[in-house]
Amino acid sequence: MSADFVKYPETNYFTSLILDYLSEKDELKELYNRFPRIENFDSQIEEKKKSYNNKIRKDLVEVLQDQYSGITVSEATKANIDSLSSEETYTVVTGHQLNLFTGPLYFLYKIVSTINLTKKLKKQFPTKNFVPIYWMATEDHDFEEINFFNLNGKKFKWNNADDKAGMTAVGNLSTEGLDEVFKLFSAEIGGGENAEYLKKLFERGYLQHDNLTDATRFIANEIFGKYGLVIIAAGDKRLKKHFVPFAKNELTRQISFQETSKAVGKLNELDYNVQVNPREINLFYLDHEIRERIIGKEDKYFVNDTEISWTKDEILKELEDHPERFSPNVMMRPLYQEVILPNLCYIGGGGELAYWLELKSYFEAEKVTFPMLLLRNSALLQTEKQNTKRERLNISLQELFLKQHELINRKVRKISNIDIDFSPQKEHLVEQFQGMYELAEKTDESFLGAVKAQEVKQLKGLENLEKRLLKAQKRKLKDEVERIAELQNDLFPNRSLQERQTNFSEFYVEYGEDLISKLMEELDPLESNFKILTFGK
Repeated sequence: MSADFVKYPETNYFTSLILDYLSEKDELKELYNRFPRIENFDSQIEEKKKSYNNKIRKDLVEVLQDQYSGITVSEATKANIDSLSSEETYTVVTGHQLNLFTGPLYFLYKIVSTINLTKKLKKQFPTKNFVPIYWMATEDHDFEEINFFNLNGKKFKWNNADDKAGMTAVGNLSTEGLDEVFKLFSAEIGGGENAEYLKKLFERGYLQHDNLTDATRFIANEIFGKYGLVIIAAGDKRLKKHFVPFAKNELTRQISFQETSKAVGKLNELDYNVQVNPREINLFYLDHEIRERIIGKEDKYFVNDTEISWTKDEILKELEDHPERFSPNVMMRPLYQEVILPNLCYIGGGGELAYWLELKSYFEAEKVTFPMLLLRNSALLQTEKQNTKRERLNISLQELFLKQHELINRKVRKISNIDIDFSPQKEHLVEQFQGMYELAEKTDESFLGAVKAQEVKQLKGLENLEKRLLKAQKRKLKDEVERIAELQNDLFPNRSLQERQTNFSEFYVEYGEDLISKLMEELDPLESNFKILTFGK
């Protein structure tokens, strides 16, 4: 296997906000605590040590031990769970939805980044323990976002018959109906040792577990358990009770709305797109039937689209008695996570980091340490054959990331035996018209508009001629164009990043456990580049 990289700005797939964050632009520094460099973790550890409530550790360990009962737990994971009892143990967290069969490839990259960072921290701080955590988004309710995965260009979709799908927390959903997906998946994946492993993994995960939470835990544990990954479903009452004071503040004082609105204003001022706009109350009410947002109005509280309502005193009593029924939304979940975990760093994709950058002042108002924010690793997986084809076509790694029409036009110009770049002619035309502008100003300024119209017309004529010649050359170089398009379509399915489209099974069936072990070897969470990994065959 070989590894190369492309710098994030060269991929054209990352927002200006994330690129500016990675370059530590001064204007953004007030929106985060410390930048994730290994030398900054010492201060982060000290700050978290002072602010974290160590009484939570007992409940945390008990909940995790209960959640792991009934499945095979590796020695590494068991040791990590036990170590959470110690005040010298800290966590690194990534979160992810309960996507069917892990969803797209970046699920793996998130977890590999998390595990590898804990290894680096242990080497840097050998007297402390660092536990990689996968926080399952069990209380999410976006069923349509998680009910499919893509394999070999085909979409495998779970048509859940549960009337509550999309209405309540997805973690509670029955796995009914996944036997049909299993049949289709088994037929597609074919035979061989790796294919049989994947079939068994799917079958044991979804057909031998009753709900999506347990199924997802089983699968993630099977893939990453030996590396010590700890998987948590945080909806347990024993954990939610520690969040009661913060949920109370949300209901009575709307702190998150007040504080995050400041950050949203700052981001708007800097012309960045805002990822999430806060609501006045960022809590949902949750039971087995519904997960709906709580709305405050005239000293009363209502659950949206239901007849459930409370007075202020009633809802606060409900919160004290049943904290597990109060579910934080995307703006509050990060705070909940950082309250119950001794966490140092959150690892996520660009979209996740974008909304975390709205939250620092909210954390400060609630006196909770804001974690470091680390962009997860990104990678493109290719075969040696694909890499050889790229080299023969004389396409650079950076050019692979161009839009397809840009890539083809560039290559056609490069390999064509005639020059189809009219830039010199356009420049010459602009220079000629500059003289006409000067003449019009000296004679009759009313002619300036006519001169401008003529300039636009002639430039457009040159552009059209250039496009027609390019089109003719593409026809002439049809085979070359088709090879370029085919290669890019293979590596960028649906004209998107492979990691956002393709399921890990497409590569696991070919490379087996080597896929995971090579990712563990090659993905450095503190290396800020987009990796290109070339596998044999």
